Amino acid sequence: MNPPEVDRVAASRAAVAARRARAAVKRAVSERRLSAVSVLDTALSSSESIEASLRVRDLLMSIPGLGPVRVDRIMERLEIAPSKRLSGLGVHQQQRLREFLAKRAPVVERPEQSRLVVLAGPTAVGKGTVSGYIRENYPEVLLSVSATTRAPRPGEIDGVSYYFIDDAEFDRMVEAGEFLEWAVVHNKSRYGTPRGPIEEALAAGTSVLLEIDIQGARQVKGTMPEATLVFLLPPTWDELVRRLIGRGTETLEEQERRLTTARVELAAQDEFDHRVVNRDVEAAAAEVVELMQIQKATDLRSKE
Repeated sequence: MNPPEVDRVAASRAAVAARRARAAVKRAVSERRLSAVSVLDTALSSSESIEASLRVRDLLMSIPGLGPVRVDRIMERLEIAPSKRLSGLGVHQQQRLREFLAKRAPVVERPEQSRLVVLAGPTAVGKGTVSGYIRENYPEVLLSVSATTRAPRPGEIDGVSYYFIDDAEFDRMVEAGEFLEWAVVHNKSRYGTPRGPIEEALAAGTSVLLEIDIQGARQVKGTMPEATLVFLLPPTWDELVRRLIGRGTETLEEQERRLTTARVELAAQDEFDHRVVNRDVEAAAAEVVELMQIQKATDLRSKE
């Protein structure tokens, strides 16, 4: 049986997006913005990542100074078939490839103060308020701006709160591989994190804070395992309900749908590296930033 037309179209779009995402990874290695060793590490840590689907030969070809003839000889020496993907390497092949990349691939010097932190939590917990406070009071941290297909709420500013785009533009960005992550939230609107600004900021040594939903946090962890995940909690369930109803931006039906989702989201908190209770916005924001600094200090100690 032939698949329905809608399935074929979806598969075609996914394939195009994957090819473009792989091309972006190879370009970053070629331009010395991303180390080949880190690409291998990401591929081996997550079989669902774009890096995992990259062929070993394509990774080697992206290294400056290596042409087709030399790459073929290297592959033969490493005993890796030309069609082999990074996720399909055996233990000994992984070791041989890692040793080669450590010696031959150019080292990408990343500023030690650069860190990616993901802030997520249930609906109405105050993620936007906490991240907004960090934006205003901690200029050394870049707050990533997400794109969404939902309508702006009162007081929200396009390009500051979110990039408010229509479904057609969102589809285009998905197909072009321009999102680090994206998801459908509350079975309604789509949200996504543009990849480019984040990669540029991290390469320049700027710490980045992503304020996204839990589905997106899982995707980011799969794509960038080095990211630190922070779960924002309400003081109590009753307080979460009060905040959601009190903001008055949703219908009764929407409120009920969001509360149902929140119960499920709260169960995911153990998947995160840290938990912060949002009793007070200023205190919660300070704790998130402090966690970023603790993570940096830990990394620095491990390198000494």
